[in-house]
Amino acid sequence: MAGAFISFEGIDGSGKSTQARVLFETLVAKGIPAHLTREPGGSAGAEDIRALVLNGAADRWSPETELLLFTAARRDHLEKTIRPRLAAGKVVICDRFADSTRIYQGLTRGDLRASVDALHALMIGIEPDLTVLIDLPAEAGLARATARAGADMRFEGMGLAVQQAARGGFLALARANPTRFAVRDGARDQAVIARDVWDVAVARIAAR
Repeated sequence: MAGAFISFEGIDGSGKSTQARVLFETLVAKGIPAHLTREPGGSAGAEDIRALVLNGAADRWSPETELLLFTAARRDHLEKTIRPRLAAGKVVICDRFADSTRIYQGLTRGDLRASVDALHALMIGIEPDLTVLIDLPAEAGLARATARAGADMRFEGMGLAVQQAARGGFLALARANPTRFAVRDGARDQAVIARDVWDVAVARIAAR
């Protein structure tokens, strides 16, 4: 099997991180070279930026500043982590990628979608081979996210309206990009979702 780039997207609390980890562990257990990473983060420089953007008050940064910080983090992540591992034939699994910026900075935090897409085209220039969207109602996702109460709570602190807008935005992106997205119901049992994700991921990897 050739390498492939797979991203996981969804609102906070959707279960996307769990499913990304399960897919990674299953691939490794079957002897398929894989690497699990995340955004923001995934490289030393990007992790430093992550600490800036995900902590503090909800209004700490303007949407424009957030966009620049996330793009800088993604560029370092791409250079240091994603491209080298794809070149080595690994399956790179990323917990969030550019679609999250399209939604959180492009739609829910201001009318910046054109700027998001322009910066992405200029500085990043790639899309995943497959994006798995774990879909969950905003109320359920926010309840899960606040229950875990970790340090990276800045976006959860923006409230239900932001999560509702984000869910709608992700679903709209999936409808606009049906060949890249696979939407899966996140309200089901985790093991059931994992089997579903495995089937779609293996099919996409094999097609590479």
